Amino acid sequence: MKALIVDDESRVRKAIRLLVNWEEHGIHEIREADGGNKAIEMMNEYKPQLVITDMMMDAGNGMELTAWIERFSKTCKFIVISGHDDFEYMRHTVQHGGIDYILKPIDADIINSAVATAVKAWLAEEHSRQIQLEQSIMLNEIKPVHDEKLLSRLIDDVANINTTVQRLIKNRVIPDGITDVQLVILQFNNADQPLLERFGNDVDLLLFAIENICHECIGGNANGIAFKYWGSFEQIILLLWDHKVDAAFITSQINQTMHTLFSRKFHFGTTKLDKFPTSLAKQYDEAIAALDHRNLLDVASYLHDASEPLLRLQHHADYSFADVREEWRVALLSGNQHLIEKCSTSWLQQFVNHGYLSPHLLQNWLEDMLSFRNSLLQEISSNQKNELLAMLEQQDTAVPPPSINDYSIKIHDWRQWVLQFNLNLSQAITNSLQNKSRSFSDIVSYIELHYNEELTLQEIADTFQISREYISRKFKQDYAISFTEYLTSFRLNKAKALLRNRNLKLNQIAEMVGIPDIKYFSKVFKKHEGVTPNEYRKTLMN
Repeated sequence: MKALIVDDESRVRKAIRLLVNWEEHGIHEIREADGGNKAIEMMNEYKPQLVITDMMMDAGNGMELTAWIERFSKTCKFIVISGHDDFEYMRHTVQHGGIDYILKPIDADIINSAVATAVKAWLAEEHSRQIQLEQSIMLNEIKPVHDEKLLSRLIDDVANINTTVQRLIKNRVIPDGITDVQLVILQFNNADQPLLERFGNDVDLLLFAIENICHECIGGNANGIAFKYWGSFEQIILLLWDHKVDAAFITSQINQTMHTLFSRKFHFGTTKLDKFPTSLAKQYDEAIAALDHRNLLDVASYLHDASEPLLRLQHHADYSFADVREEWRVALLSGNQHLIEKCSTSWLQQFVNHGYLSPHLLQNWLEDMLSFRNSLLQEISSNQKNELLAMLEQQDTAVPPPSINDYSIKIHDWRQWVLQFNLNLSQAITNSLQNKSRSFSDIVSYIELHYNEELTLQEIADTFQISREYISRKFKQDYAISFTEYLTSFRLNKAKALLRNRNLKLNQIAEMVGIPDIKYFSKVFKKHEGVTPNEYRKTLMN
């Protein structure tokens, strides 16, 4: 704490310095003034918490000083020390909030008691002031959030919309008497890392800055309001009342300011004026549709209306992923980099040639590509699909696709990302097929070692963690027969070798080759060799 001693006699000021136990009272800085005028001049800069003053001084008396303190330094406490036992002085001291009126000569105990009372009163009031300040700060932080949530409810909570409007009017967030409204959505690109870094990667702080710029351009709540929409943390909504401001002019002003400050221009989706507040939910959907279907190839337009003639172009953009699906499948399965590059880089040219490409179309292509990748991995290896997919998704995370909500589309970046997407997928397929080729060789060896046991296709599939379909398909490709036919043929070849041994009975041979049922063994043998096992053995004897 800081104290100021005011008296026109230096010996009195010195006595006060010596008599008061400053450290004990928590006062660590003491200054002096030789009159009321000098004290007032000092207080503006020094701002003491305690003033100890005389009443009778030539250069500004104590009555003037204490009156000034009450008016201009309300938190400061003061003690009067006077050589005059004057009732008017005492009454003035009490009326202006003085702690005590002490007569000279100064008693150490009395002045220390008065200082202790003053310090205690100041600390109690300061504690109360801090609580009030914290509550005020908290209220100032909560109120804008509360207002934003109420405004967002105008769109999200149609059932209680009239109640919400009345609360907003009562809180003076919006004016009374609004009849029509134009809704405008400012779409923020949350992947704009350079802009985010300028705000310490604090999205809320960035949106707050953009929101304030919007407020300034709107020109006050009488014209409209801008707020962060709580249904999406990437959007700021502007509500423009009646015919007071023009959306095209306002959004142009916002973009001029944003370009000057941050070298950015945002895209806005909007609709026509409609009834307030009942039309807001419909207007929001229409404005979102306008943004989703805006033409990314039109680099000059930033305000997009749902009724724009250009929007009709989407009905003619019938080029879809289904048109290239088989081409991509062949290229990826071939592993041919030239084919992969061709299919990966030519697809966007179709949209460029047509003159229309929207965020909606890009999102559909992305979803179709992910679905295609999933089904292709399922076709190649159902058992390894999840493992391969997890690896590819990790690569997607490391290098995500360009933002669909970017301010302008970067065709080159999209081509490069899709090319890398397909190269990664093709490499995963190639590795999987190579692993399967090695696994198939192991399967054949396994059959040759365990042919005399009860073998099933499912058992082998489970053992090698490969789908039954792949094993069957591979036997057809490599041996032109099924798995069962291959196993039966191998067993019968072993049986023919064992039939040379006269000491082995047929039932023993049948069991040794994994067909313990002698009747079934004989039936299968004759079907494949054209003779029974006994007849075959006799031919060997001749």
